Amino acid sequence: MPPTESPLTDADDIHKSRFMDNESAAAAFSAMGHPSRIAILRYLVECGGHGADATTLAAELGIAWTTLNHHLDHLKRAGVVVARRDGRRMVHRADIQAVSALSSFLMENCCTRAPKEMADEAPACAYRRD
Repeated sequence: MPPTESPLTDADDIHKSRFMDNESAAAAFSAMGHPSRIAILRYLVECGGHGADATTLAAELGIAWTTLNHHLDHLKRAGVVVARRDGRRMVHRADIQAVSALSSFLMENCCTRAPKEMADEAPACAYRRD
């Protein structure tokens, strides 16, 4: 099925970047549109697959627990954070594949519209495909 026929329709499919479109990406980026959410996501990316529970996140980031849960809900709905129960606590982790897919979506055509004659004047682009 061609990518244009199957845009992302829920957070579970965000990692399928070949199906990502502007609307899907905008929804995910919109959910990250708060400085606290960016801080939470960056912290969870740093934690890798181990993730962190809400108590740790609140202490490390200085975010009140109730506010933190509100932000985590936004990030989970966007598909960039996942949670799993570990005994009595919920451990949150970044969905690295989804975060990478968003980044790749932004960069997939990087510098393709830049005039080749300006290549010597502009800094080298690591993403450019000539």
